[in-house]
Amino acid sequence: MAAVLVGACAVQAVAALSPHVPLLVAATALSLVVEGVLYRWQRGVLSVFAKAHADITVRHVLRDLLLVVGLLRLGEHDRETRYAAVVAGLLAFYALHCAVQAVSVLVRRTRTLPVVTRNIDASALRLSPAPPLLLRRPGHRLLVFGLPATAGLAATAVSDDTRCAAAGVALSLVLALAGLGALLLRLLPGRRPAGEQEVLDWFDAWLAEYRPTVGLYFSGGVSSAYQADMWLEPLARLDARPVIILRERFMVPRIAATDIPIVCLPKVPTLMRLEHSTLQVLLHPSNSGKTSQVLRIPTIKHAFVNHGESDKLSSCNPYAKAYDEVWVAGAAARERYALAEVGVEDKDVVEIGRPQLETVRPYAGPPAGRPTTVLYAPTWEGWDGNPGNTSVIAAGENLVRALLAVPDVRLLYKPHPLTGSVDPRAGAADRRIRELIRAANRFRCSAPSAELARLTAELDRLTSAEFRAAADQAERMLAQCAPTPGRAEAVARVRAAWEEAYWASCPQDEHRIIDDARPSLYACFNVADLLISDVSSVITDFLAGGKPYAVANTGDLPEPAFRAAFPTVAAATVLTPDATGLPALLESVRDPEKDTLSEARAQLKLRLLGPAEPTSQQRFAAAVRALCAAAEGHRGRMAVRQDAEVPGQRREYEPHVTAPPAGLPSGAAPRG
Repeated sequence: MAAVLVGACAVQAVAALSPHVPLLVAATALSLVVEGVLYRWQRGVLSVFAKAHADITVRHVLRDLLLVVGLLRLGEHDRETRYAAVVAGLLAFYALHCAVQAVSVLVRRTRTLPVVTRNIDASALRLSPAPPLLLRRPGHRLLVFGLPATAGLAATAVSDDTRCAAAGVALSLVLALAGLGALLLRLLPGRRPAGEQEVLDWFDAWLAEYRPTVGLYFSGGVSSAYQADMWLEPLARLDARPVIILRERFMVPRIAATDIPIVCLPKVPTLMRLEHSTLQVLLHPSNSGKTSQVLRIPTIKHAFVNHGESDKLSSCNPYAKAYDEVWVAGAAARERYALAEVGVEDKDVVEIGRPQLETVRPYAGPPAGRPTTVLYAPTWEGWDGNPGNTSVIAAGENLVRALLAVPDVRLLYKPHPLTGSVDPRAGAADRRIRELIRAANRFRCSAPSAELARLTAELDRLTSAEFRAAADQAERMLAQCAPTPGRAEAVARVRAAWEEAYWASCPQDEHRIIDDARPSLYACFNVADLLISDVSSVITDFLAGGKPYAVANTGDLPEPAFRAAFPTVAAATVLTPDATGLPALLESVRDPEKDTLSEARAQLKLRLLGPAEPTSQQRFAAAVRALCAAAEGHRGRMAVRQDAEVPGQRREYEPHVTAPPAGLPSGAAPRG
């Protein structure tokens, strides 16, 4: 498409200089069509043009300029006088376009607030619906507003009637003036949202009124929201006043449905306002560059809770020593930090279990009278691209082919959201696996039931807000105010019913590719009889149900060394990349007498996830209370110390004159 656009421009230039009216009009029309296609489907090409200093304004001016050149070269030599008014109007239109763009930037800045919220009543900030997208996107605006002028010039080239060009340019001027007026109205004092200082004062007042005690701090990329989502329900179940602190504006709508107040603080000075709030503890599910900024707040205690535990190096990251405490699931993670010698002291490690796993049902025995459900949930290739990280590249297709070849097996394929983001081979293997599953399902596909469709619509209504296509962050803040009472309970109830209806609507032998937020990974755990995965937190969480699991060994380690290197594999069946051990593994799942690893799984579950009593949620709540108490004690000691060390204002006293020491004349002062 880029080549077609450049070619159309070149043909238009040749036709304008020739001049050749049919070719000129055809090239102009083609370039306009290509512009529309690029804006609709190939935005990346537009960024390339912009980097080459050939953005939409340059291209549009060049298109109209070539039309004017073509008109001037047609016929007699006094055509300059005939088209002087048209050219002047065209120049005025582009001046208005620049003015509209400048005012659009000003409007966007007034609507870019220093604090972005969800689940908080922000009506006091005088928020209003956003301007139409047409007035905010210069490319779309110029294509629409400039189309009458371009069409009028082309019509004049065909008909030699100056009135066509004049009418087109006049209409473009009217459209640009109307857009400019609509944007200028939004800059009036009564139409603008609250200013920066007013928003900050409002935020301070909200903190003082809500009085949060524990928060979840998260900063990450577009596809990492799941790391925070897994802690939403445990946080909501606390007997506390929770809050979610984000740093990236784009992350606000990506956090899953929750009733917990969400606050996005992009700038560090705004973040520092938390120092004077009642917030005592911040939980960190991941490390990021912006984590160091919030660790500077001395009045808040910080706990690293991670977004999963495994034998990977990321589960004993040296960055963890920056936190006040490191909360882990069980004794295995404590030992992992001790062996890693990364500076995390044992006294700062707290075992809380995994509170989000309370929805995972325990093992109810082998499948009877139904196909064996196998969940294949490989991890991604990791930032280092180590071939031993994911089994998708070396073993994924072999495992899937072997599973699909067994008549009484149902496969659930749930790849990691980041699969293929580092190594293109992983993405290619993932696509081939999906094609294998679709081919196997060719005669097994079923239509969703009416009940599932009804529950899906109800769940979407409860968990997602509907916005206009033109809605910006300020408008979304206004729409996503304080949630209605009882919404969280309704979401939990409908979600449970949805998951039941989802699995009931699937034929027992139909394979599934699960790459959406629903059903959740833990819902897949409950219907699976066997997990096949890699060395990742997935196998740790799967052990909560006590079911058999297998780990693919795609590295160069022999099996004994593989088990020694990764303790979470101790109770697993180790599969080679060629999947030769798969038939025996399926037999052990179907026949409990052949399951020789059941006792090892029970022992490993205790080491990885801790005891069943007290529950993980209870231990999590106790850890939060203890760290809140430590934060409160620290604040009290600091307050006493500051009162003792900071001198108060000197008392006023009456000056008095003393006699000078002997040997000094009257009125002289001693040195020093």
